[in-house]
Amino acid sequence: MSSIKENGWKNFFSSHIFVLVVVLVAIFVALAYGRAYYQDYLVRQEIEYLEEQTKKLEVKKMELLGVLKYVKSDSFTEEKARTELNMVKPGEKVLVVPQTEAVNNGQDSSAVVKWDNISNYKKWFRYFVN
Repeated sequence: MSSIKENGWKNFFSSHIFVLVVVLVAIFVALAYGRAYYQDYLVRQEIEYLEEQTKKLEVKKMELLGVLKYVKSDSFTEEKARTELNMVKPGEKVLVVPQTEAVNNGQDSSAVVKWDNISNYKKWFRYFVN
């Protein structure tokens, strides 16, 4: 009777159904491993991206802390008071320089053509010809 059982198991393990089941299980395990590996790859990519973003944000934070330190300084306050509020320190004198008229590149003002007095078609003609 034991030889019949051994023969039965030998026949079962060597049958096409057993081989098919083993192949299907192997394919299932391989697909599950591939899917898990791909998920791991995506997570690692996201971690790298987030670490990169963290480094960029830390650099930006340091820059902004430097700007904040400058804005809180007395030199910034003094500069803004001088430029935007036109304030001066006690004892300082303000010198106002009058503006001069623009130079016409060495040309006389009589030589410069007054475009307001010329008709429109002549302006277009000069535009295309000159």
